[in-house]
Amino acid sequence: MPVKGVIFDMDGVLVDSEKFILAAAMAFLKEQGLNPQKKDFLPFVGTGEDRFIGGPAEKYGLKLDLKKAKARTYELYGRLVRGRLKPLPGVRKFIKLCKSKGLKIAVASSADEIKVLTNLLEIKLPPETFNTVINGLQVKNKKPSPEIFLKAAKEMNLSPFDCLVVEDAVSGVTAAKAAGAKCLALTTTFPQKKLKGADWFAKNLAKAPEEVLNW
Repeated sequence: MPVKGVIFDMDGVLVDSEKFILAAAMAFLKEQGLNPQKKDFLPFVGTGEDRFIGGPAEKYGLKLDLKKAKARTYELYGRLVRGRLKPLPGVRKFIKLCKSKGLKIAVASSADEIKVLTNLLEIKLPPETFNTVINGLQVKNKKPSPEIFLKAAKEMNLSPFDCLVVEDAVSGVTAAKAAGAKCLALTTTFPQKKLKGADWFAKNLAKAPEEVLNW
């Protein structure tokens, strides 16, 4: 059966905002008296801000009120990204191609709603561009659990087996395959050797193989 729907992760797929959320998270932890390193955050890429902020904090023995920690981090993030975010290469063209083929499209991001909306509005792809937008607050289990992709497929009235997931993170590829979807892995964040299990690989959506929408 041909693909009927495409589910996009957000960070590293539609937009490169990782450096901004990293800068915001590091700035927040420095406000708490810590001296975090970039490498402290790498294991938590793609798992949502609870772990992206909380994981490094735990490493340094800092107990956080996650609600307050995220609110402050998003405040810093919002200032950093204003007027500075652009869609990654090929994003608009790929979305246009999906729509021309009559495919349903979704965003499924582990990030909280405030970050998802901030990013989509900054890159001028508002939520109504998509059939559904799922954020990390709408699921109990974050990636590598398949829950978010199963929910996105359900919201589009599709089977996950009929969906293509576009991901850039190790946890995301694992989640996509656990959901039963095909997966295009973009090497925007991790090298191809780290993204084992994906069906296709590309540098970005501008370089996506033609067959990803024709299987």
